[in-house]
Amino acid sequence: MARTRQADRLPPGPQAGQRIAALREAPLRFLAEMAQAYGDVTRHEADGDTVYMLFRPDLARHVLRDNAANYTKDRTPDDTMLRPLLGNGLLTSSGPDWARQRRMCAPAFRRTEVEAFDEVIVQAAAGLRDSWLAAGGPGSGQAAVRVDHGLTSLTLAVIARAMLGTDLAGIGDGFGQAVDAVNRYVGHYVPADDDAYDAADTALRQAGYRRAKAFLDLVVRTIIAARRAGGGAGENPGTPDLLATMLQACEELPAGELLDQILTIVMAGHETTAKALTWTLYLLDRNPRRAAEVRAEVDRVLAGRRPAAADLPRLEACRRAVEEAMRLYPPVWLISRRAAGPDIVDGYHVAPGTLVCVSPYVLHRDPRYWDAPEEYRPERFSAALAADRPSHLYLPFGGGPRICIGQHLAMIEAVLVLAVLVQGLELTLVPGFPVEPEALVTLRPRHGMAMTVRPR
Repeated sequence: MARTRQADRLPPGPQAGQRIAALREAPLRFLAEMAQAYGDVTRHEADGDTVYMLFRPDLARHVLRDNAANYTKDRTPDDTMLRPLLGNGLLTSSGPDWARQRRMCAPAFRRTEVEAFDEVIVQAAAGLRDSWLAAGGPGSGQAAVRVDHGLTSLTLAVIARAMLGTDLAGIGDGFGQAVDAVNRYVGHYVPADDDAYDAADTALRQAGYRRAKAFLDLVVRTIIAARRAGGGAGENPGTPDLLATMLQACEELPAGELLDQILTIVMAGHETTAKALTWTLYLLDRNPRRAAEVRAEVDRVLAGRRPAAADLPRLEACRRAVEEAMRLYPPVWLISRRAAGPDIVDGYHVAPGTLVCVSPYVLHRDPRYWDAPEEYRPERFSAALAADRPSHLYLPFGGGPRICIGQHLAMIEAVLVLAVLVQGLELTLVPGFPVEPEALVTLRPRHGMAMTVRPR
């Protein structure tokens, strides 16, 4: 009897149902208040779903790693939002499909492979630096630049060159604008039966999404056709890219999967890195002493030359600056899974079909594990302190078998881009500019990020 009662225990939570629309008004506050009010495991209802929230690292590890086979992305909010765009790609697939796709893509994302694209990254960063200087430097009236837009364009160009062997510059601004339109729609996903949103606004964004999706599909199909016509070679001679690998395996791929995978790589491969860099520049501006440490390291290590992959081990302050920014503002702020079978989590019964969520945002700010969690302290990520951190406490790239396949590329890109920008620029937030995190698909600044630029 005691065992039966234990298995039937349900987590605490609010009595009244909670609509997804209400959660979206202030999702970060909602998560923090749930953890504070009800503890490490909470339960609530949202649009007919039973939702468990887990707010402890060992519980996150259980769902994301130790018992990952029991938890799927199928029919999660992320799946509902992303599948119309990405199809059955690596971010949305499950089971044998996902395992096969992961095996196919993984070799192209090994650290040794992505380090070979350091020059592609540095050239793109130098181009962005120069464009910002031209827009905001002497003679321009110290005009502000939208660093979030610039960094999105940069990371989009890098992922296209590094992973697809393609230069998107020839397409003009259309590709970036289409990506923005898709992000606006996906980020403000509204369930079809939810009448809490303005129907006309939703319809307008949906129409923009459909046009953008059609354009992206056309561009990607053109890239595939051009590569096949050229025998599979990309624009990085001697350096195999992911598209080359997939083209070699194309006969084994289900119809349409090649298109799905490329869209997945392009969309996922640029958005999170751009947001991590945007928040890093903001936090360095707000913390001058930390910024001075990064500048001093860049000056000492590079001595005026451009960075390269060989410099990464010595650019520790740059790396720590990015990692601490991703602690405070993790690009992926919520991870959702659906229970395929029954489970017990921290003594609570999890029924099949339950939506189980982990919030990196809450874990990253939990005072039980982080001293002064609201403060920007990059030294938290020294090797000594990182070694003592509990598993699955820090989740900027997720955890378990489905940890982000592009994490090495993201960190290498972020550190090299930061080094190039810090070496040549001083970026200062426009006085009075509002900075507020907005939790959509990724955690982005609601109003963007406007900064003035001047040369160092």
